[in-house]
Amino acid sequence: MKRLLQIEFIKLWNNRASKFLIIAYFVLLTFIALFATVKFDVGEVNFQLADQGIFNFPYIWHFNTYIAAFFKLFLAIVIVSMMSNEYSNKTIKQNLIDGLSKKEFILSKFLTVVVFSIVSTIFIFIISLILGLCYSDYNELSIIFSDLEYLFAFFVKLLGFFSFCLFLGILVKRSAFALGFLILWQVIEGLLFGLVRWQTDGETTSLITQFLPLNAMSNLIPEPFSRLGAVQSVANQMGEPLSKDYAVHWYTVLIVLLWTFIFIYLSFKLLKKRDL
Repeated sequence: MKRLLQIEFIKLWNNRASKFLIIAYFVLLTFIALFATVKFDVGEVNFQLADQGIFNFPYIWHFNTYIAAFFKLFLAIVIVSMMSNEYSNKTIKQNLIDGLSKKEFILSKFLTVVVFSIVSTIFIFIISLILGLCYSDYNELSIIFSDLEYLFAFFVKLLGFFSFCLFLGILVKRSAFALGFLILWQVIEGLLFGLVRWQTDGETTSLITQFLPLNAMSNLIPEPFSRLGAVQSVANQMGEPLSKDYAVHWYTVLIVLLWTFIFIYLSFKLLKKRDL
């Protein structure tokens, strides 16, 4: 496995575009810390985002993983390009000639996806821990290390999304078309959601559409903003209290893991059938 990973990361690091996107991704993740410095001065209203509790433990694990997930497109481009470059540069054929089996080739790509997901999760853990220790009103160990399931959900979300991107890169071969298909699939899921919602009630819609891959990944980490005390307070004053399930559910994790297995399996089957 170590040899397979070395091969992949040598390829990525020797590619200028991939190197730039990987660095940009982790730099942008650190920009989450900038939320702590944002101040709003509107007339007599002056407040700082950090003072609103977004960096309080354990809420910070929920907030930061939700925000960080938006930046995953940077690594998605790297993963899609990783596959398209194999075809355009004919390195895939050379790897197979040099003795690498198709199974090992897919395994090397999947291991890269796993490493990206693990490193991203650890990175967010460190950033969140530092920000929380600096700005949180609660510093008891039992509070600090509660709600860590959001970090696990973040890892599973990246793993599933990057596996989908890997499959698209193998399916379409060209990175631009693969990313275009990714956007198209998001639109398709939106249309399916609207169609099901039109024919059924909200509960049935959620029950059916939770099995769609991108929607399942999105369901892993619910939006955290309505969970803030200030938002809850305003809603209560307006007579419309917010009641939402913010938990990370095991069945949502299972759905995404099943999709991950399907994407990797189809990637292998597709590569196995192709005449390279």
